[in-house]
Amino acid sequence: MQLIDTHVHINFDVFQSDLAVVRSRWQAAGVVHLVHSCVEPWEFPGIQAIANVYPELSFAVGLHPLDAEKWQPETATEILNFAQSDSRVVAIGETGLDFYKSEAQQQQYQAFEAQLRVAQQLDLPVIVHCRDAAAPMADFLHKFTNRYGLPSLQGVMHCWGGTPEETQWFLDLGFYISFSGTVTFKKALQIQASAQVVPSDRLLIETDCPFLAPVPKRGEPRNEPAYVRYVAEQLSRLRGVPLTVIAQQTTQNACQLFGLKLSEPEVGASEVRQPAPVP
Repeated sequence: MQLIDTHVHINFDVFQSDLAVVRSRWQAAGVVHLVHSCVEPWEFPGIQAIANVYPELSFAVGLHPLDAEKWQPETATEILNFAQSDSRVVAIGETGLDFYKSEAQQQQYQAFEAQLRVAQQLDLPVIVHCRDAAAPMADFLHKFTNRYGLPSLQGVMHCWGGTPEETQWFLDLGFYISFSGTVTFKKALQIQASAQVVPSDRLLIETDCPFLAPVPKRGEPRNEPAYVRYVAEQLSRLRGVPLTVIAQQTTQNACQLFGLKLSEPEVGASEVRQPAPVP
């Protein structure tokens, strides 16, 4: 059974001292690939250096909406050049709208549209952050697709927390929907309801580590990629299908969206390798 964590931030300082050990745990849990998101384009060399050590890492480049005040006229060109410089770049982002903590809405719209245009130019998906902004986000994306005559958009609504109705807005736009550890939280009924309506061919899983550790690890100071298995297990329960089905579906979807090619497991034709329990 193979799992892909489609959104990590393992370049953060909390992983600096023991990343090799963290890697051994994600390998033991069956995590065969990770997509590393980017908060600021200036993180790119550091993320690239990690990928040089861990070949199971693909990555993105972009500017987070909470950093939109750092956007400059040349930032789009920097993101474009970084993305073109390395074939391991599989997405633009994370980008989007966050109206929970920031009032710099106009700057967020400007940075978001510019990054959408870079993604379109490079034919890459976008990793979209959306918090307290579902309705304006959907409206903005509809206008963007109409302005440029696009039938749909390719990308993922990451760490999704919206209602089933809001979920459908973004499915209709062509997006995949990714669930994080929040889907395991006891009171996250809205997220759990959304997890039950996403079609199997649009479903993704992530940790968004080091944030949002899932139950039963909630309360720990750091989330990590091995814990994406708990997200998959919760989706298995919510959707009433075996864990192996969730793993197969979400892995296939991640490969489809991000253009990933996984190496074949080194096991015999009759052997089935099961991941070790997460520590």
